[in-house]
Amino acid sequence: MKAKVLIVEDNEQNLYLITYILEKNGYEVVQARDGLEGIEKAIINKPDLILMDIQLPGMDGLTVASKLKAMPEVADAPIIAVTSYAMMGDKERILTSGCTGYIEKPINPDTFIDEIEKHLKN
Repeated sequence: MKAKVLIVEDNEQNLYLITYILEKNGYEVVQARDGLEGIEKAIINKPDLILMDIQLPGMDGLTVASKLKAMPEVADAPIIAVTSYAMMGDKERILTSGCTGYIEKPINPDTFIDEIEKHLKN
């Protein structure tokens, strides 16, 4: 197995696609469908990388990212926002919330692994 990746995503189709791509490339995948579950699974599983949707039910992904960065047990894991937010200023706002990277939806299956591996090497 390569790295362990936590996906925090409430859309079943996006969750399925991202999981499929990661598992096909040898990654171990942990899934969470909302922000609170994402925090719990991050603490329990200590992932090497977190893929975070921003539009989540209950607690949004920006809040989840900032909470995770404040927790010593998971603070070192890169958090990559995977989001459809693409307006002027969205990327900067996302990166200042604690996310270390940004991938726009819809994801490109041909480049997705290369994009996340850049953050695993850091």
